[in-house]
Amino acid sequence: MNQQILFNSINNILKVLPVNNYDLRKYINFEKPILDIEKDIRRILYCTAKNSFKYYKLQNQILNLKNRLEKIREIKYKNLKPIDKLNLVRQQGRPSGLDVIKLITEEWIELFGDRKGFNDRGLVGGLGRIGGKSVILIAHERGKTPISKMKRHFGMAYPGGYRKALRLMQHANQFNLPILTFIDTAGAWAGLDAEHFGQSEAIAVNLREMFNLNVPIISTVIGEGGSGGALAVSIADYIIMLEYSIYSVASPEACSAILWKDRSRYIEASECLKITAQDLKIIGIIDEIIEEPIGGYQINPIFTIKNLKDILIKKIKELENLSNNDRKDNRYKKFRQIGIFYE
Repeated sequence: MNQQILFNSINNILKVLPVNNYDLRKYINFEKPILDIEKDIRRILYCTAKNSFKYYKLQNQILNLKNRLEKIREIKYKNLKPIDKLNLVRQQGRPSGLDVIKLITEEWIELFGDRKGFNDRGLVGGLGRIGGKSVILIAHERGKTPISKMKRHFGMAYPGGYRKALRLMQHANQFNLPILTFIDTAGAWAGLDAEHFGQSEAIAVNLREMFNLNVPIISTVIGEGGSGGALAVSIADYIIMLEYSIYSVASPEACSAILWKDRSRYIEASECLKITAQDLKIIGIIDEIIEEPIGGYQINPIFTIKNLKDILIKKIKELENLSNNDRKDNRYKKFRQIGIFYE
């Protein structure tokens, strides 16, 4: 076999293996069968990379493993449990709020501070342009390295973060700019210092004020949407979730500790909470689900972000066609209907 043909064949097989996130994914239990097959394929490819005769001899075995890998991965990701999705969105390789903003905008300028002496790094925001339209963007930012995660306190905002978000939303309201928020937080920071500076008051004020804003508001849950920390920037006209993301009143660990005084029952809590995009769409909490590639949008962010951007541009135009009073009335009715059910 020609050496160039050999390398092309190997490269085609490697395309199905998420090389960049390979080491980061080994800690997710449901992916263990997938990782075992990936290891077998890589072992064979490395052994045959410089020997066309060996590759030709093992070609059928490699292709069978590749097909088996694709089938197992597809089956696994179609039948994920809520706790599996939670673990998936908590992966280190998943793009953060700032990544999404930079990918989705043609221009972006970050703005800082709540004008009361604080600049929280766990919640970022600023001015941007999407589809030629000026917008205000607000996103939770978890950080990537251990140091940046600590500086941004893992995306769990302090009161100053929510006041900064409110300042930007009021700016949007003054200049008639649509608001886009991107949710990815386990909840608001629950330390004594956050309570000292008025955490619950900052969240409550955001909830009240967002109902009164005249401009279109679209919120997208890109990872983990937890508790009041997520709700404080997601009182929106239209709520979108990525396919594997979760949105909940509390994290499964917190729910388990509160209800049963036992954090070890978090898997049971995740089933009861109905935290997945599919469950929330059925009960009317969210409006739309964005498909992710098998393995999560960390495998191919461009594919997911392109679809998200198209939907955001479309929904901004639709919401702008409504009057201010109609938008506010619909927003109010949307949230008043949450929790209504018939026995």
